[in-house]
Amino acid sequence: MVKPTTVKGKKDKHAVMLYALSTCIWCKKTRKLLDDLGAGYDYVYVDLLTGKDEEEAMAEVRKHNPQCTFPLVIIDGSTAIVGFREPDITKALK
Repeated sequence: MVKPTTVKGKKDKHAVMLYALSTCIWCKKTRKLLDDLGAGYDYVYVDLLTGKDEEEAMAEVRKHNPQCTFPLVIIDGSTAIVGFREPDITKALK
């Protein structure tokens, strides 16, 4: 199991998981949005993983987003938002 980095937020109403790339500007904007919204979340930079950890992370990404594009925000284990879609992310976290 890949160990994500946890960011504590003021609002922990939802379980939020972010799959991102360390070099992706849209992924950075998504993290900033989550921070600005005060959301607590976990994240993994998939491009920094290797071996089995990378395989496990990509398998999880593929389940929610067969195109395997980033960023991928998974809210409460079921709502998947692909890309930096500020209005959708904001609405889902209310």
